[in-house]
Amino acid sequence: MTPELAALAASVLVHLAAVMWSQQALNGDIGKDGNVGTRENLEARISPRTARLRRALANHVENTGLFIIAVVLVQMTGSNSWLTATAAWVYVAARALYLPAYAFGWVPWRSLIFTAGLLATLLMIVASLI
Repeated sequence: MTPELAALAASVLVHLAAVMWSQQALNGDIGKDGNVGTRENLEARISPRTARLRRALANHVENTGLFIIAVVLVQMTGSNSWLTATAAWVYVAARALYLPAYAFGWVPWRSLIFTAGLLATLLMIVASLI
């Protein structure tokens, strides 16, 4: 397995951690009804931290697609290198750090961590084009 594919697998673990943390926080605020109910009007019933965790999870979902594309491009073009491997693991580290950064309101670090992950993904895409 290439380092980029290993990083993709690791990003799944980060994703699962984001889902579990967000759902645990929702359970803590609302109880089981938050997970098995209709989830209508949740924003008015949840804590600010739970709201941030839900936004962090949504952001993670949005960015995972770009990372998958980057890994597929690197794999399909055979442009794997130390640079793409490093970028892939920077993405994973950035996404793992992004969750607590968003949950605990680490300003401006959250934005810097997000930018590191996005730039790592873009670097992989550019590397696949060269």
